[in-house]
Order: sequence, then structure tokens, then C-alpha cells
Amino acid sequence: MKILRGVSRQMCTSRPEVRVRFAPSPTGFLHLGGLRTALYNFLFSRQRRGVFILRLEDTDQKRLVPGAAEHIEDMLEWAGIPPDESSRRGGDYGPYVQSERLHLYTEAASSLLNTGHAYYCFCSNQRLELLKKEAQRSGHAPRYDNRCRRLQPQQVEQKLAAGVPAVVRFKLHMGTEEFQDLVFGWTGHAVGAVEGDPVILKGDGYPTYHLASVVDDHHMRISHVLRGCEWLISSAKHLQLYRALRWTPPTYAHLPLLLNRDGSKLSKRQGDIFLQSFRDRGVLPETLLDLVTHAGSGFSDNRMGRRLDELIRDFNISKITTHSALLDLDKLEEFSRLHLQRRIEDPQQCVWLCEELKQMVKHTHSSEISAAAVLEPEYIERVLQLRKGHISSLQDLLSSTHSYLWVRPRVSQTQLQSESAHAKDIATAVMQMVLAGGSLVSMERLNSELKQISSRTNSTHSSVMKVLRLLLSAQQRGPSVAEMMLSLGEQEVCVRLQKALEL
Repeated sequence: MKILRGVSRQMCTSRPEVRVRFAPSPTGFLHLGGLRTALYNFLFSRQRRGVFILRLEDTDQKRLVPGAAEHIEDMLEWAGIPPDESSRRGGDYGPYVQSERLHLYTEAASSLLNTGHAYYCFCSNQRLELLKKEAQRSGHAPRYDNRCRRLQPQQVEQKLAAGVPAVVRFKLHMGTEEFQDLVFGWTGHAVGAVEGDPVILKGDGYPTYHLASVVDDHHMRISHVLRGCEWLISSAKHLQLYRALRWTPPTYAHLPLLLNRDGSKLSKRQGDIFLQSFRDRGVLPETLLDLVTHAGSGFSDNRMGRRLDELIRDFNISKITTHSALLDLDKLEEFSRLHLQRRIEDPQQCVWLCEELKQMVKHTHSSEISAAAVLEPEYIERVLQLRKGHISSLQDLLSSTHSYLWVRPRVSQTQLQSESAHAKDIATAVMQMVLAGGSLVSMERLNSELKQISSRTNSTHSSVMKVLRLLLSAQQRGPSVAEMMLSLGEQEVCVRLQKALEL
């Protein structure tokens, strides 16, 4: 590999606009850790009326997962935090996929070679492996010994002319590179003292992360880099690259890790941390946004229930702490109930939920549906209003516990008699109460009238409730009998009670 010398260097102009980027590698699908990084970038840009960019870092071609690039943007859109610029949406600073920007990395590497900040390395993989094994044998961290840094220009030209495989390495200097991080404060690392010179351009012409991220952030005019703290030490290398290229670096903010509640690392092998898994289970996107921000810092208080507009309003980057954020997925149902309730209480959102639930009911119960009335918007909305605060997703209403809402139960005479010898008297009394009107007005009114049924049928209140639960749902547990009756409505309640009298 030989790079042409003499390529002109671009100078960075001022950056009046806030521009941030989320730059995942499409070697896998978007998970909660990636969502949190994207969200913090989105919140930061929205607060400052800036631009949020999605850039795909696909230089590790061997590990690319088919469909992952499209899926990442799909999930950002689903979560309500779509990028302003991306490969899909376009923009003035594309392409937004690194494999389509290879000429920029070649130009940067050429500039570094011309100024003596980089050099060709001809060391074989076998030699590098020997260095690694020797370091491990002696108890040291593996590092390149910078051997090719000492080659004379004539030796380099001879090897290039002979076609010896080569990479380009960047010369690290030995001093401490200090900078002020928006999260970690003043920090510095003498990477040249503990690491060998890093490869910045591989033999196949593809850059490594260090060069690609610096080049892309410069050309895309990124003003602030918000990324995981695993890149904190590498920032020293990046700042050296910026200086060597005579470019102005962005401001850095390194976000603490997102860990499991027990402090263990979130694993991509855990299928339940991927956004698609949550979406398939009916989890609302605002639930996940609230959950991942509640797990960490960045806000003056740690209350739950924030929606996206509130997250934008309340986010404060100076409030992000350096300790890891602990994600408690056991709280997912609690967060889900709260956010689903908010959607149900919003008139327009509720209309959409009703239509979605209608299609889900038709798909799940199909020909078993008891009557067309259960698919009417008024009926479905009534169900949602009564169940809000109790369910965490629309899928909950498709469970066997809630099947009575859509399918009439089948109850035998034997089942009925086993509950109470006065079962038909109870059914008759309750049906008369319903037909008289006014009882299904409120939970309080209905409960009050149901208590009077026991004395009129020589039954205990508990027995009356068991009989009604059986006739209305054929189940032993679930929502209260009063709620069941209010959900079903007068006509359907009477239909089910009449069936009992016909046994």
C-alpha cells in the first residue's frame, strides 16, 4: 500500500452550530446501551437547537451484520429520536457511512506521512504475535515496539517498491495529553508512555477507529462528542491526531457505563437488551427513554415518568456523574404502566391505541370474538380507561386473564352448581338490577348495589362475587367483578347471565 504524498491539508473553520453524532458500528443491532448514548446526544442537540447526526462506522467489514445499518435508524425513529442527518435522510456533510468516505482517510494519512507524524509499518502478523506472547510471558501489557518508526526513507521506498504489505502508524509523543471533559473534568493520559504507535490505516485501505472518527468529526463539523467512557483514554490519541493535522478538536463528554443492577456488564448476548425485543413485547419507546435516563444521571432529580419533551427540558450535562449507571429492568413494568396510562389519558393517543388493540384482538381471537360490539371504539376505549394503571402493554389485554373481554366464556351447569346452590337466583337478581338501569354508572354505585344482592338471594357477598366472576369470565381471578361488568356493558352482561339461566 502506497499513499500519494503532497495532498493539501484542510483547515477547520469556526463551529457556531452545535453538531453531535451517534456513531455505532453496524456489527449488531441497537441495544439499551446504544440507545442511551444516542438519547443523550439527541437531548444535548435539541436543548441547543443543534443537529443530531447518525454516522455508521462500518470499517470492520468482516463483522458487519446484514440489515443492522437499516435497523439502527429504524429503532431511532421508533424511539422518537430520529437523526437530522443520516444516510437515509441525507445532509450536507455526507456520505454518512464510513466505507463511502475512504478517500478522506487516505488524504489524512498522506498528510500525516508528509509531515512526519506517521510512518509505514511492514511488521508481519507473525512478528506482532511474537511481541504479544513475549509481553504476556513477562507479565507486561502487549504493545508494539515502534520498530518501523526507525526505518530510513530509502528503506521505506525499497519495501514499498517491492510490494511488502504495509500499514500506516501514527507517532505518539510521550507527554501527557490533558483536556477538559464535560463529565470527567480535567483529565490527561500519557498514552505514548504505555502504548505503542497505533495503526491508523490498515493494509486494505480501511482506517481504524482512531483515524476515522477524527477525520469524520472534523469534516462533519462535529462540535461536541458525547460517547462512552471506554473511549476516554483513547481521546489522548485523538487529540494528538487533531494537533498533527492542525485541526480544532471538538469538546468531549464521556458518558459512564450502563450496567446491570448488580454491576455486571450489559451483554449483547442477552437478547432482552435489544430494542427490537422490547418493541416486540409491546414496550412503549418513551418507557425505554425514561428507564435508561432514570438509571443514570444528567438531571437535577431522579423522578420517573418523564416524557421526551420533559427529558429535553430537564437534561443537564453538568449533572452527569462519573460513576456507572445501574439499569434495573425489574422496574420495567412499573415504568410501562405509567407511560401506557399517559397515552390512554391523551385523547389522540387513545384513538391510536384503540385501533391498534382492535387489530390485535382480531388477529388473536379471530372467529371466537363474542360480538361485533367488542371491536367498536367506544367499547375498546372503555376497556382501556378501566384497565389503565393495571396493564403495562396492550399485549396484556390479549392474555387468558382478559380473554373474557373479547370471547364469551363457556360455563357448565356443574361448574355453576359447584359455586352456589343459589347461582341462578343470583344471576336473575343481578340481571334485574342491570335492566332497571343506573347501576353501571360508576364502580362505587355498582359495588353498592351488588352488596344488596346477597341479602336478596340468601347468599354471602363472597358467594355472589364468585358466581358472577364465573358467569362473566369463567375464571377465578382477574379484575374486580364490578370492573368486569362496567367493561362489558349492560347488554353483554345480560347476555352472559341469560345463558346461565338457560343451563
